[in-house]
Formats: sequence, structure tokens, C-alpha cells
Amino acid sequence: MSPDASSTDPGITPAPRIRRGPQTLRGAAAAGPTFDQLLLRSDQEEPPQSTTTDAWRVMRIQGEFVEGFGALADLGPAISVFGSARTRPGSPEYEQAREVGRRLSEAGFTVVTGGGPGAMEAANRGAKEGGGVSVGLGIELPHEQGMNDWIDVGVDFRYFFVRKVMFLKYSEGFVVAPGGLGTLDELFEALTLVQTGKVTAFPVVLLGREFWSPLVDWVRGTLVSRGMINAVDAHLLQVADTPEEAVSLVLTTVAGGRWPDRETWDPEHHRIAADHGLAAGDPQ
Repeated sequence: MSPDASSTDPGITPAPRIRRGPQTLRGAAAAGPTFDQLLLRSDQEEPPQSTTTDAWRVMRIQGEFVEGFGALADLGPAISVFGSARTRPGSPEYEQAREVGRRLSEAGFTVVTGGGPGAMEAANRGAKEGGGVSVGLGIELPHEQGMNDWIDVGVDFRYFFVRKVMFLKYSEGFVVAPGGLGTLDELFEALTLVQTGKVTAFPVVLLGREFWSPLVDWVRGTLVSRGMINAVDAHLLQVADTPEEAVSLVLTTVAGGRWPDRETWDPEHHRIAADHGLAAGDPQ
């Protein structure tokens, strides 16, 4: 059978395609665990072939960092836009993410997303329509997601934590459209790093007041009232009703670069730092 026979024979359906790092796999070859699953599995059904397996895995992880740094080093100012892969084209959420991408692009920012469909595709599409650079940082998943068609620079990652570093290192802030667990993961990862001073704070803007209000009320109400966070931490979240408002909040925040270091805007920072034996200005 010729390589193209399956595409012309109506009786044959191509097997789903899976990306594993640089590999493209189908059928039985695609049935194995992902690199993240192999790294994080705690069961030892069989003795390891070598006591150096994890040590060699470090080399692969190092290579993935090098590849990401090399591909993204020249992006310039960038904003990451997150949201659900399940957002349908033409829906209000899709069109809002699309407008955010366009407005950010017109304001001179590269737009970075997870590279997939839904809200990610919408933001990448808007970036292209605004004449800017559109970037996708994909991730190996048990099911094929693939890069959307609106990306100029796409990088596929095996490991979630490497991808997270790229989002934070090369972004000036986040705009977060309605989404599910993956979106929430990126949102709270950023808030934690800002709250602990691991990054000099950048804007985290939630797009869609109706969708995000229950979460914001819980953060500003329950978490603050029970002393789980400081009141000032609750204001790390900014909420926008429209794409215009969301981009305006970004522009207001990053016009002179990233926000000031935390010690300049949070009086509690000095006390907390002292309690932990840190001098003012010490890295957190």
C-alpha cells in the first residue's frame, strides 16, 4: 500500500496522531505514557533498567529549556492570554479573546498562548489580524491537540513545568479569559509567584466579570476574612468587563515596565520579610 493510500481509500481511517516531543506517532506507537507521566509516576511495576534513568531525563529537560530560551529570546514585550480550549468559534467568549489579541497586538505586544484551539486560537487569530506576532507554547497531552493555524512561532513542550517557565519569563502580564482547570492552574501559578515576590509583579487581568466574580468574591471574602491571605493580595486580581478595559489595565500597568517591586507597594512585605530573617530587598 502506498503511503497516501489511506487518504484516498474511503474504507481506511487514519489513526489519531500524537506528538511526543519531536516525534509524531500513530496507532500502537502512540499508546505509551507521556513524558510528564513517566516523570511523575510513583509506581514501580518493574525494576528500573538503570539507576541513572532520572539523571538522563535531566538532560532531556535541560535540552527543552535551551530550545525554549533560544526560540523565544527575541520576542520583545509580550502578554500571555489564557482560556479554555473548548471555547467555540463565534461564541461571545471567543470573540472577546480575539479582540484582546488584536488590541494587544496593535499596542505593540507579542501575544502568547498555549497554542491550542478555543480561546487560545482566538487570541492568536486576533494578534495576526492586528498585524503583530503570534506565539503558541504547546504541550504534549495524552490526546492530540495540535497548534492552531494562527501561530507564527510555535514551540511544543514535553514537560508542563518547562512550559510554565516560558510563559512567566517572556510575558509582561496575563489576560485570563473564561476557562477550566488548565486556565485556573496558570492563573494561580502567576498569583503565587507575584504574592511571594518570585516575580516583580505583573498584571493579572480576568476577562469577563460575570464568569469570574464568584471566584474573586471567594478570594476577597473567604480567604481574606479567614486570614489565609493579606487583604492587599486580593487586589492582585483585576477584573475587566470588556477587551478594551482588559487591555487598558495591561497598558496602565506595564507602560513603564513591570510593576514596582513588592516592598514599594505592600507595607506588610517588610514585616513578613523580617519575620523570615530577610533584609529588605533580599530575593524571595
